[in-house]
Amino acid sequence: MAMTRIRVALLPSAVCIAGTEPVLKIKDQQTGEVATDRETGASLYTVTVMLMEDGRAEVLKITVPETGLAAGLKPGAMVRPVELFATPWARIFNGQLSDGVAYRAARLELVTVEATQ
Repeated sequence: MAMTRIRVALLPSAVCIAGTEPVLKIKDQQTGEVATDRETGASLYTVTVMLMEDGRAEVLKITVPETGLAAGLKPGAMVRPVELFATPWARIFNGQLSDGVAYRAARLELVTVEATQ
C-alpha cells in the first residue's frame, strides 16, 4: 500500500530551532540495524525541531539523511527544513491503535541571522 506524502510549506515568517543533536535512526532495535535512505543508502538521523509560526509552537521530529545535515548543527541553532514532507501513519500494536505524522526533509540548512546596527 502506498503511503500518502504531503508537502509541507512553511510561512516566510516561520522560525525553526533545533532542539536536539542529530540522533542515528535505528530500523531494528533487536539487531541494531541502522535505517537508511532507500534511494541513496545514506544513514538516516532524527532531529527534534521547534517550529514557531503565527503565534503557535510545535515540536517536530524530522528524519534527515546524513548527507542533509548541516555542519555545525547543534541544539539552539536556527534551521530551515528543505523539501519537508509529512506522512500520516497508523498501526495496531498490542491491540491498541497508534497514529501520528512522520516528518522527512531532504536537508536541514542553518539559518544565519544578520545583526542589526
